[in-house]
Amino acid sequence: MVLRDTRRGRQRIRLASFFAGIGGFDLGFERAGLETVWQCEVNPFCREILEQHWPRVMRASDIREVDSDGIPEAEVWAGGFPCQDVSLARMGPRSGLRGRESGLFFPFADLIDARRPPVVVLENVAALLSSHEGRDFALVLRTLADFGYDVAWRVLDSRYFGVPQSRNRVFIVGSAGGAASAGSVLFERECGDRNSEKSRQNGQKAVSPFAISVGNPKQGFVKKIAHCLYAESARHTGTDWSRNYVSYPDGRVRRLTPLETERLQGFPDDWTLPRNAAAIDIEKLDSARYHACGNAVTVPVAEWIARRLAMNCGAWLLSCQENREKAMSS
Repeated sequence: MVLRDTRRGRQRIRLASFFAGIGGFDLGFERAGLETVWQCEVNPFCREILEQHWPRVMRASDIREVDSDGIPEAEVWAGGFPCQDVSLARMGPRSGLRGRESGLFFPFADLIDARRPPVVVLENVAALLSSHEGRDFALVLRTLADFGYDVAWRVLDSRYFGVPQSRNRVFIVGSAGGAASAGSVLFERECGDRNSEKSRQNGQKAVSPFAISVGNPKQGFVKKIAHCLYAESARHTGTDWSRNYVSYPDGRVRRLTPLETERLQGFPDDWTLPRNAAAIDIEKLDSARYHACGNAVTVPVAEWIARRLAMNCGAWLLSCQENREKAMSS
């Protein structure tokens, strides 16, 4: 892996984080040795958490008001643009990229067009693949291709990256370094059992992991693998509250705690606990923490992508960095 520490006057691959949330991409990429140099996030609570963990990083709020010239140089731009208008969780007609939230992809694309970073990494719900019969997904790919990027995409499930949550998300990598570099980030040369379920004899359907419970039945148990956490868990309604719970023999059930949702997303304990937590109404605070975790990128998945990015494209990205710095100084 080709990475060098800037604190010793050496280079590291730099990340600009869009729709940063509570920093799932940022934390995962930094664990892989990259450096976060800029963030953009509109939610005030999430911005407070970002400020708490990245106090020295420059930060913007509304992506529609970002000036492309104000974004510092970064070899990688990453962002999970809003999923609300493409997600199946809405239980109704989907506006897709024409929606007010998911349509924020377009100002993001305008910034990409203006600056053309070497690598772009996008994340969204797997339902993006079917939104408007696949036309929305095709539009995302075509937009990147029109900017000169070679594109690869893959659906990754968080359950295969060390967290007990079934969370399918589509990740898209656009690379100015060619199709091989884009594909090398998301695809291994050889796939193992981690990416597929064990088959059963005679074509029998595998038992759903959500039907399996762990723990002492006399004290209570939790499901072995949680269903996907949605931002709607802030109100504990719909499928999220009905599927993710702790149950007790006497019939009592309880919701997941904010700490448990942080762990399901691979964040350190109390990552979303602000410094002034004691001054905030507990219900409002828990709601904000649930919502933030439900919207986040799973940290170990981001870290896996970043490590593969550094391993397969690190030398090229550092070369891009050197060339840009020479051009700026000349």
